[in-house]
Amino acid sequence: MVQKFHAFMFPWFAFGHMTPYLHLANKLAEKGHKVTFLLPKKAQKQLEHHNLFPDNIAFHPLTIPPVDGLPAGAETASDIPISLGKFLTAAMDLTRDQVEAAVRALRPDMIIFDFAYWVPEMAKEYRVTSMLYSVVSATAIAHDLSPGSELGVPPPGYPSSKVLFHPRDAHALLSLSMFYDRLYHRITTGLMNCDIISIRTCEEVEGKFCEYIGRQYQRKVLLTGPMLPEPDKSKPLEDQWSSWLAGFRQSSVVFCALGSQITLEKDQFQELCLGMELTGLPFLVAVTPPKGARTIQEALPEGFEERVKGRGIVWGEWVQQPLILAHPSIGCFVTHCGFGSMWESLMSDCQIVMLPFLGDQILNTRLMTEELEVSVEVPREETGWFSKESLSAAIISVMDKDSELGNLVRRNHIRLKEILVSPGLLNRLHG
Repeated sequence: MVQKFHAFMFPWFAFGHMTPYLHLANKLAEKGHKVTFLLPKKAQKQLEHHNLFPDNIAFHPLTIPPVDGLPAGAETASDIPISLGKFLTAAMDLTRDQVEAAVRALRPDMIIFDFAYWVPEMAKEYRVTSMLYSVVSATAIAHDLSPGSELGVPPPGYPSSKVLFHPRDAHALLSLSMFYDRLYHRITTGLMNCDIISIRTCEEVEGKFCEYIGRQYQRKVLLTGPMLPEPDKSKPLEDQWSSWLAGFRQSSVVFCALGSQITLEKDQFQELCLGMELTGLPFLVAVTPPKGARTIQEALPEGFEERVKGRGIVWGEWVQQPLILAHPSIGCFVTHCGFGSMWESLMSDCQIVMLPFLGDQILNTRLMTEELEVSVEVPREETGWFSKESLSAAIISVMDKDSELGNLVRRNHIRLKEILVSPGLLNRLHG
């Protein structure tokens, strides 16, 4: 019989991190383990509905201390632009006393963390096991994301000649270099000092990158698989989307979503809209309003709404992404390739087109496009921008039934999805 344990969970204050941590908490709670989940006060309301085992999973809200530069009331990454990320990490570090007080009072057996690199030091003091659980891809961890590293030159022993940065990616790294430097320092420090390394991935997708990390840090790397939630049957797709999508034939609609943290410049937002129009296909775009605009409508290209009426919608609010991807009318997913969206795209039946913006998204894209060959990437110009023509051409290249490339990525995607949805996957995972 497996001995029951009590784990603390302390993920980075972003929903893309807290949500998969809570899915892992559910898996542990299902087996009878206790979890205390440390998170910002305001985030608790948004995550409570994901807690499937409230008797075993207790939320422990933290007070986020004020930090110069962090807007008043900001508690998660969704509350701020990425450029202010350094102030949120500073606030996270200032919660150390609250975390330590909880450890002293509740005496967990293990603390599971990601960006709070000081956790292993604190855990040793209280004789608690520390586990760094990364919800960022093994590919991104394996590659040196720090701005001091030479672009396109991977670290020694790096296991791929395909999953690399290209010169045209410089804009994405440069614009966030300070934030990436801090994150890279945090993750590597945590990896060096923790007792156990675990990553939200599986051998079939990132096996060689996980082995490389294990060699680099001389630890066994435990893999949890994608950690996507079971579909909630009580919350079907909203009527406005299910009825609109029902008006199109199977696999004909292009769905584009770029995550909550990507806010485009107005010019680039308009290029995105025009690229979708240029495909001639029905489309649904879910993005935040561009910089300087309060609403989507005020930023749309002139005459755009009239021209695409009946076949195209651009939406500026949250949508049920997994349920939209599962709708039979959706045939193509245009994604920024954040790690969560990457898994959702793999578990879907859609063709996949990548439009990455940040360093880890670029490496995830190369993994999917160059290494696994299950998707295509929208080519960028030297400025780092994409054109409406390049976006449209990438979408058509996978949606055209006679396209050799489209058929190749479809076959590879089907093969990989079969492995990922097989009931035995979780049982075969390391650890």
